Amino acid sequence: MKDNFSAQAKLYAGFRPHYPDALYDFLFEQVENFDTALDCATGNGQVAVKLAERFKEVHATDISGRQLMHAPQLPNIFYKQEAAEETSFADDYFDMVTVAQAIHWFNFEKFYAEIKRILKTSGLLAVIGYGLIRINPAIDAWTDHLYKNIIGPYWDRERKFIDEAYKTIPFSFKEIETPQLCIKYKWGKEQFTGYLNTWSAFQHYIKANNISPLSADLLQQLNDVWPGGIKYSISFPLFLRAGNL
Repeated sequence: MKDNFSAQAKLYAGFRPHYPDALYDFLFEQVENFDTALDCATGNGQVAVKLAERFKEVHATDISGRQLMHAPQLPNIFYKQEAAEETSFADDYFDMVTVAQAIHWFNFEKFYAEIKRILKTSGLLAVIGYGLIRINPAIDAWTDHLYKNIIGPYWDRERKFIDEAYKTIPFSFKEIETPQLCIKYKWGKEQFTGYLNTWSAFQHYIKANNISPLSADLLQQLNDVWPGGIKYSISFPLFLRAGNL
């Protein structure tokens, strides 16, 4: 798995969107027992924290030690730096396994084989993701220009799975029907640009060119469609694939 997020771990913890309660409510309805859960590629631990509200014991893994440094510490969450495709857990151990906005980085075959080993027979695998931020037609056009034309060449090839809303990833489990959900916020311009800085392609651009992709002209164009001090309703389309052994 690529580590594209250690360098901006603090930004990631501060600006990445959180998943709605409706998502967790749905997932918890599909689980029979609440003894053990695993959050793979946990990043800053946001999903692990929600799992810890219901499960007695939550394990959360990530290949980035710097990401784990920014994760909240709770008595029933146990963080470990390791890859999702090769874990140190016992067979038939977890009632639920989650992976949020990360499976596109995985070796699918190895990951699914590992999940089939560590997931209980009655357990649930939930693959979660979200797409491109949407605000209003004018700002969306600006965002799309940045996304496709400015930093488009700097996206890793795996990003296509996000663009395809995880519909094209393999999923070798007994899939269950899932609801249509989205992530909603009220954001100011500073939160929006802070979030853009967490994009892996944004950071790849900086590394390659030693300058931010947000040029003075591009920022002025944003200011033209987003006056200072205004907060807009923003949304991210959320996608979910879930299933049992």
